[in-house]
Amino acid sequence: MKTDVEIAQEARLEPIESIADRTGIMPDEIEPYGRYKAKLSLEILKRLQDKPEGKLILVTAITPTPAGEGKTTVTIGLGQALNRLGAKAIIALREPSLGPCFGVKGGATGGGYSQVVPMEDINLHFTGDIHAVGAAHNLAADLLDNSVYFDNPLDIDPHRMVWPRVVDLNDRFLRHVIVGLGGKAHGLPRETGFDITVASEVMACLCLCDDLMELKARLKRIIVAFTREGRPVTAEDIKAVGSMTVLLKDAVKPNLVQTLEHTPALIHGGPFANIAHGCSSVIATRLGLKLGDYLVTEAGFGADLGAEKFFDIKCRRLGRSPDAVVIVASLRALKMHGGRPRSLCHQEDLAALDKGFANLAKHIENVKLFGIPSVVALNRFPTDTDAEIKLLEERCREMGARFALATVWADGGQGGVDLAREVMAACQETSRFSFLYDLNEPIKTKIERIATKIYGAQGVKYEPAAERTLVEIETLGYSDLPVCVAKTQYSLSDNPSLLGRPQGFEVTVREVRLSAGAGFVVPLMGNILTMPGLSRAPAAFNIDIDADGRIYGLF
Repeated sequence: MKTDVEIAQEARLEPIESIADRTGIMPDEIEPYGRYKAKLSLEILKRLQDKPEGKLILVTAITPTPAGEGKTTVTIGLGQALNRLGAKAIIALREPSLGPCFGVKGGATGGGYSQVVPMEDINLHFTGDIHAVGAAHNLAADLLDNSVYFDNPLDIDPHRMVWPRVVDLNDRFLRHVIVGLGGKAHGLPRETGFDITVASEVMACLCLCDDLMELKARLKRIIVAFTREGRPVTAEDIKAVGSMTVLLKDAVKPNLVQTLEHTPALIHGGPFANIAHGCSSVIATRLGLKLGDYLVTEAGFGADLGAEKFFDIKCRRLGRSPDAVVIVASLRALKMHGGRPRSLCHQEDLAALDKGFANLAKHIENVKLFGIPSVVALNRFPTDTDAEIKLLEERCREMGARFALATVWADGGQGGVDLAREVMAACQETSRFSFLYDLNEPIKTKIERIATKIYGAQGVKYEPAAERTLVEIETLGYSDLPVCVAKTQYSLSDNPSLLGRPQGFEVTVREVRLSAGAGFVVPLMGNILTMPGLSRAPAAFNIDIDADGRIYGLF
């Protein structure tokens, strides 16, 4: 059986100019990055401003497990399938971070015959957007330290410098560091740390803006420190904004690539969904909706994380909601949620599947809370039995969800045709979308509504530090912002060991961060970390390149 990278390397790609032309993009609106990648001009949106938008399809999933679900693969396969049915479909995805690529999770370009290509480029440096975000973020950190070093004219409290540094790798050894050692000529010693670049507020600003000048306005509002009197110090105060914006001038433009079947794909922005808002850029979404009949996009991890943030954060920026939601599941993942060991998940076990269905049921309920029609996509594996499939379909239909099998890994777009038909039908249903909370409600009310309604928690506990920060945020006048929860992706709770549909639990908010530029408040629940670490045997061990430039081991 061929690996994903082997399939991608054997593919015959079309020149990116041909993909752009068929998508309706003019020659002067494309900036090629080699033969198969391109940046797109934001002038396209101005040209198409009066054109009606297509249908918006959001792909989410059950709570992820090591057994695998295949959300990105299904997203790509669905886009290919819609095109096979004669629709003009476009895909919008996030840019992969180097951290997971060299860690455990691997890349984020799909798999099998449902991939976006050139797979190696996209998974590695791509067009440099994430590096630009990291450079802009670290420039602000440098200028902040520099301001304190040169007589501290803003009277910044050295103990309340809240802007860390970032790097796009999983590096636990940088979570807590001391900088400025070596004597006065080398800086002033202080304790700080690193986040992974995709958790940067700069990344969130990039993904939520409409153009370069709005990005610049968001960067101005980023809070990097506090004065000794408690006044917030912004990126504008330390005179960082102009230079940060210059570094991001190309990153703000969305990237165009293609799938193995030459379906156009917009890949732009890369916030994680467990520690950030988990959606590709507003710009790419708006562009895809103007260029296609259908835009298929995804939100990270399960409907408790990426999808909730898509609805409550991104939809407020878009001014619209999805027409349908696809919830991806696999039988082996559901059996893990039902207590079956991973090593035995390939064996038929109707009891474990029925028990594990509780997790999928909660995600179906979560989508229903927002009033949007849903389709369950079963990502079928060769070991799935007819009896298991029949049981799952019965359970889904009992809950009022549409159901379809998908074999897009093995069969590409053809393996998603049944799913595409169900999705097209769901898009014709009436959507009664509503947000989970009003922005004018107290921050605690918003957090508790997410915890109780979406996670199924009994309540929320707050550590003293989190309580103090919430009071400060409200005093500063930021209580009307939406909430972007950071918690484990492996459980509906904040405890990664609680699989299935946990009952009777509370979640604990140990810290709260204000992202004034991005425009949301971030409660950190449980032991979630904004800088991941590598496993004992990371994927980096298996990645290599030969003398001809052929890459191996990337997935």
